Amino acid sequence: MNENSIPIHISTDPAALYQAAAERLLELGNHAIAERGSFHLALAGGSTPRGLYALLSQQAERIDWTRVQLYFGDERCVSPEHQDSNYRMVRDSLLDHLPIQPQIHRMRGELPPSEAAADYAKVLAQHLPATGFDLVLLGLGTDGHIASLFPGSNSLHEQQQTVLADFVGKMDSWRLSLTLPVLNQARHIMLLVSGVQKARVISQVLNSNPTEHLFPVQRLKPRGTLEWFIDEPAASLLDNGHA
Repeated sequence: MNENSIPIHISTDPAALYQAAAERLLELGNHAIAERGSFHLALAGGSTPRGLYALLSQQAERIDWTRVQLYFGDERCVSPEHQDSNYRMVRDSLLDHLPIQPQIHRMRGELPPSEAAADYAKVLAQHLPATGFDLVLLGLGTDGHIASLFPGSNSLHEQQQTVLADFVGKMDSWRLSLTLPVLNQARHIMLLVSGVQKARVISQVLNSNPTEHLFPVQRLKPRGTLEWFIDEPAASLLDNGHA
């Protein structure tokens, strides 16, 4: 993956990062609603997107939430009330603050892992258009993982299933995740990354040979547009000529 081939938006700090990402998300969402009548959005978990969701909740009037269908890129295999639940984080930071609720397609992490994956695959088959997501929002781990697709996982090579349950040894937990085929079918993918602790992996990913797959994020080859939204600490190891 070479940084010259994809848009990279660098913001001064997390607050500016969230604002830039919110503007792009709302632009894409309103365009999808105008063109196709609905906005199919897959949300990221983790700590970085929380600030974006909180900002969106404060600008709720800028999009018709009744035309938004929310999905999840991954989930921990826990109940929706558990502190580690991605759904709970999205609910607390965004959904509870919206005057009108979108249609929410939650991964049922409380089910046995294989059953939960099969259940969400049915949800996608029933609700997601054949053309795929309008937008997938992803974070990035310090090991280069996206959603719950971790380095060394067999799930990185899955070509048929849309959702997998995988035991992540380094996390000592079961995870549910969309697979690369469904992620890469998206019209748009936004990678949202903040913090100096992500600087090394960003530098390695963006400066590596496009044919190398050292990290899961490098397997993103969407049919649409892939954009990076990062703050200056996360971009601190990029060459000045590419910043």
